[in-house]
Amino acid sequence: MSEADSPRGRIALMNGVASGYIPLNEKFVQHMDRCLTCRACENVCPNNVAYGQLIDAARAMIVVTPSNLSKGGHVTKKSWMRVFLENELIAKPARLDYLRKFFHLCQSIGLQQWLQNTSLLEKTNISTLAEQMPPIERPCFSATDDKKSSDGWQEIYPATGKQRGEVGLFLGCVARLADVLTLNSAIYVLNRLGYTVHVPSAQTCCGALHRHGGDSAVGARLAQQNKEAFEALNLHTIITTASGCGVQLSEYGFRQNNSHIKSESACDKDLEFSSCIIDISKFLATAEGWDDVEITPLRSQIAVHDPCSLCNVLHDQSYPYTLLAHIPSLQVVALAGNNQCCGAAGTYFLDQPKMAEKLQADKMSAIANCGVQYVVTSNIGCSLYMASGLRAAESEVEVMHPVTLLARQMGIQ
Repeated sequence: MSEADSPRGRIALMNGVASGYIPLNEKFVQHMDRCLTCRACENVCPNNVAYGQLIDAARAMIVVTPSNLSKGGHVTKKSWMRVFLENELIAKPARLDYLRKFFHLCQSIGLQQWLQNTSLLEKTNISTLAEQMPPIERPCFSATDDKKSSDGWQEIYPATGKQRGEVGLFLGCVARLADVLTLNSAIYVLNRLGYTVHVPSAQTCCGALHRHGGDSAVGARLAQQNKEAFEALNLHTIITTASGCGVQLSEYGFRQNNSHIKSESACDKDLEFSSCIIDISKFLATAEGWDDVEITPLRSQIAVHDPCSLCNVLHDQSYPYTLLAHIPSLQVVALAGNNQCCGAAGTYFLDQPKMAEKLQADKMSAIANCGVQYVVTSNIGCSLYMASGLRAAESEVEVMHPVTLLARQMGIQ
């Protein structure tokens, strides 16, 4: 590997470009794009360098200075379709709820399968995204009648039994469509443990895809919208089911406070919001109410995948294991190679497909070698990417969030 593709080498390149000693050309862009942003380097850095902030700033620098790129270079440009999806759907995720019936229809009539198989879209980003789309589910109507479903999310899901508290649930963007099963499971488990769940309709995408893609302005706008949506509820706990979103939300305070324009009170509010963010496995691991629920034993062995965002930034990788310990008779093992990224890494699998496929292949081998029926992971991007690899390999191993497996054993239909 080239030194320029190491964290230290990239930081040197960033400094050189920022200082004007190195041109911002296609080679610089290439070295930045090859970074997974897994942030494993932060865990071993003796000087606690905030590398995640630096790589995002470098990508923002690339976006705002495209004229500096040398003419005739082969710098990857986003297609109009990619720009449309990111700005009109990802950044406005409520629209995905409106499209739920359309996507369900596409799957039921075989259009998704056609998109995957047609030579017209072979090896394109659209085909790659179609390969990852799981069966479309609908939001639960209420946790008291989980057999019913709704086309949209309820603002409030009341607790059942003894009331123990109130929490907010962050939906995310793609998860509203592709990971409804996890969100329904989270609501189900929380309600049965005695927690009322608030789902503010004004919430939006966490902004991670835009931030990591160099669009810091949109990332900041989405952050502000989320803060306003949840602050109106005056909640002390906001739960995330995707560790990637959890990282972005928990770092709002740090990122926004780099601005010298904000007042001290505004900065304090940013930090207060970030302190409310908690991964669902961590929250449930210490929650009350477990003595009041019945959990069916599961005599099986499962493997736990540790997402980079959960390990390297949140440092909450132990909590899924603690949560799964509530399921009687379940044997839990860590997936081999958990210190290596699965290859999804946000949009990395679209931007650097060859590198991503090599990382995905390592995960497929690890899963095949451990001989389990289930793999659980706490991040939607990892889940979708590993599941698509398993389907391609015609494997019967099922990938899901740990809270989904728990909800099954608690009786969700």
